[in-house]
Amino acid sequence: MKWIDALQREAEDLMPSVIDLRRALHRTPELGNDLPETRALVLEALTDLDLPIEDSENTSSFVATLKGGSPGPCLMLRADMDALPMPEDSGLDFASETPGRMHACGHDAHTAMLVGAARLLAGHRSTLAGDIKFFFQTGEEGHFGAKICAEEGLLDRDREPDAVFALHIDPRMACGRVAGRSGALLASTTEWEIKIKGKGGHASMPHNAVDPIPAACEMVAALQSMVTRRIDAFDPAVITTTQVHAGTTDNVIPEIARLSGTLRATSERSRMEAEEGIHRIAQGVAMAHAVDAEVTVASGYPVTHNEESFTQFARGVVGEILGDKGYAEMPSPLMGGEDFSYLLQRWPGAMFFLGMRDPEIKEPAPVHSNRMVLDEAGMIHGMRLHAALALGFLGKND
Repeated sequence: MKWIDALQREAEDLMPSVIDLRRALHRTPELGNDLPETRALVLEALTDLDLPIEDSENTSSFVATLKGGSPGPCLMLRADMDALPMPEDSGLDFASETPGRMHACGHDAHTAMLVGAARLLAGHRSTLAGDIKFFFQTGEEGHFGAKICAEEGLLDRDREPDAVFALHIDPRMACGRVAGRSGALLASTTEWEIKIKGKGGHASMPHNAVDPIPAACEMVAALQSMVTRRIDAFDPAVITTTQVHAGTTDNVIPEIARLSGTLRATSERSRMEAEEGIHRIAQGVAMAHAVDAEVTVASGYPVTHNEESFTQFARGVVGEILGDKGYAEMPSPLMGGEDFSYLLQRWPGAMFFLGMRDPEIKEPAPVHSNRMVLDEAGMIHGMRLHAALALGFLGKND
């Protein structure tokens, strides 16, 4: 256990610089796959570690590789770097300086923790039997950053990883706690839209028009009922209508109404059943109301699926670092989505959730909230877990 104690001491020494980096990233959030300021901050933090850098051809993503002291397997550790297009109302001294952008999903912490882990592991490179790839990724928030990088060959240049791992913070789970599960961890994501076309007219004479709004309202209700009646409760799906658009003024029946939203599922079977249900309900309700319905479905991220043996290995590392009560087995998947799923489709690996609840807040806001904050002291656990996982996976020559 001496090396675990050494990691703790080394991580404590690094915490001030990790916190500084996280705050710098938080002040300057960037969106999508073009993150020049974020990339520059991360590269500057890695500059003295002598890590070869491989750049993405189409994004600001990059991979920094730490070569071990002897041959062995290759582990990839991933952190996402992009923010969300939303306002920030956290009240933090280092809140976003760019209106309409916020690091509300913790990617700033993910990135800072992985930089800290790279610094920890660089001090042990002679003891590593193998290589570590640090993947700093853009475009997780719906921009397919991981898929783009995988398809252009960034992730297996020089050599292919034997396993992949990532952490995602949870601002509502206590610091020093980690949650995960084998199998489905997060849902697939699908975006859908229904365009309902009727015939416009005067609001006082609806019989001379074909009103698309009642049809739209009925579709919203029918979609909710369809999920509870047609989808297996033990293979769940969620359909949420998030946007309703129709009309321009109070005395006009519009010609067009639009609905859009998201479909989440934990298996391909339930996703397909729910998608078929969207088409069926849209056409059936449209026929009943004498309107036309056009359905558009855009598939997003696949199910995030943790491989069994690597998940159990990572769980064991959590126990060594955080103790027997440090790990919580999740009873079911969450319905959020993650493009780390593309890496898990190609290589064995896992993603875990890392608690970062601020003890001063009675009811902490979740991720994607304009008031989301986290306890920065919890980043030390992320650094140590990344480093310990790599040391355990690659082995130590001493």
